[in-house]
Amino acid sequence: MIRFDQVVKTYGKRIVLDNVSFEIAGGEFVSVVGRSGAGKTTIAKLVLGVEKPDLGIVSVDGLIIAEMRSRTLQRLRRRVGMVFQDYRLLSNKTVFENIAFALEVADTAEEDVFMNVNRVLQDLDLVHLQHNFPRELSGGEQQRVAIARAMVHGPSLLIADEPTGNLDPEGTHNILSILKKIHQSGTTVILTTHDPEVVNFFRSRVIWLDEGKVRMDKEKSLYPV
Repeated sequence: MIRFDQVVKTYGKRIVLDNVSFEIAGGEFVSVVGRSGAGKTTIAKLVLGVEKPDLGIVSVDGLIIAEMRSRTLQRLRRRVGMVFQDYRLLSNKTVFENIAFALEVADTAEEDVFMNVNRVLQDLDLVHLQHNFPRELSGGEQQRVAIARAMVHGPSLLIADEPTGNLDPEGTHNILSILKKIHQSGTTVILTTHDPEVVNFFRSRVIWLDEGKVRMDKEKSLYPV
């Protein structure tokens, strides 16, 4: 379970999160929505421990992230997959190598790297592209590789931060379908977006951020504005 309890986060004089509280249970699909600068990405950074709150508590499974030692925080991050709008693939590595890299940096045994990379290549229909470099892929294909990289270690939580922001309608639909499949497999998914069509595709729980505050938190909701 992820819990935000009266969280305040500022950057300089700008209040990004203003007394924000909510809980996300294991297995949920939650869309965090709002305009650019509303605090959506900050929530993802707080869950990962990349940022710390100025006030309040962010906890995962009852453990306060700001109080975690480095080794404990590393273990937490290995349970989380992260997908970004700009893909963040390594241009000098093939599709296979990009996905494998996520395991190699965690000192995963070579045979396990091979087995798990091949599993996600099949799951995301990327086998035929495994020897290609990112520059040879469409935007939708690059995002599928980014999702495969995020899922290769079997995380219990996937955070997708504006994952369709750079995609055309067809690419967007394909990525959303993949995220739905990942959620149906039991993974908790937090999706951040400002796109009404993305939110309405899932019709799941929506947390709406506006001017740093939670303006709405509603189950099975359409886009709130």
